[in-house]
Parts: sequence; structure tokens; C-alpha cells
Amino acid sequence: MREPKSKQFFTLILPLTLMSTAVLKNSIRRLRFEKSMTQEELALRTGVSRQTIMSIERGDTNPSVLLAFKISAALEMPIVDVFQMEGSLVPV
Repeated sequence: MREPKSKQFFTLILPLTLMSTAVLKNSIRRLRFEKSMTQEELALRTGVSRQTIMSIERGDTNPSVLLAFKISAALEMPIVDVFQMEGSLVPV
């Protein structure tokens, strides 16, 4: 007997060409050094932990939009100078 549609599971496999390769990169470390700012100082100014700043700098974690703006403000730089998207989006 066939299961009702609600219990059937479907797997969607996208061709590799339809996958986004976009990643968020940042210049936080370089900009901090230019301003002689420690991770701790940036963390205090933005209201997060030093470990969070370290994780974002390494690219292990992406910040929320609000935190990205706070980091940019603390570094006194436009957000596009602090964060950059590399790679490409899925074509439509």
C-alpha cells in the first residue's frame, strides 16, 4: 500500500552549478591594527565578547547585521570597507 503524500519524503538535489559560493570576508584585523585597537577594546565598544570578535575576524562566524554596523562604527569605517562578499550568487 502506498503512503499518503504527507508522509512521503522528497530529496531535492541541486546541480553543483546552482549552488551559491558567496562567503563573507572582513578586514577587521587589519583595520584594528591600523587604529592600534585590541580585540578586547573592539569587543567592549560593540557589546560582545573578545571571543566573538576573534571568531568573526577568523571567518568562523558571521556577525548579525546590527553587529556588523556596530563593528564598522567602532572602527570608524564604512561597512563596505569592513565586510566584503566574495564568490557568486545562484543565477536566476
